[in-house]
Amino acid sequence: MRGRCEYGFFIDVKIKINGEEKEIEDGVSIAGLLEELQIRPARVVVEHNRHIVARDAYGATLLAEGDALEVVHFVGGG
Repeated sequence: MRGRCEYGFFIDVKIKINGEEKEIEDGVSIAGLLEELQIRPARVVVEHNRHIVARDAYGATLLAEGDALEVVHFVGGG
């Protein structure tokens, strides 16, 4: 599903993910973005505009033009 403006055109917005600019569809949630990037939500922590987002809020947190995300992966080892 792509975001559409009132005239029916698709809209993309620019965000930063781990410091790199990326264009995504307007109205995509953090959960949708992680799915698109093939990242399992249980293996990461997401910071949205300098605030950590609770995992249960990923689906309700919509991304907009200029947002900044940091996606931090858990790494196991020993």
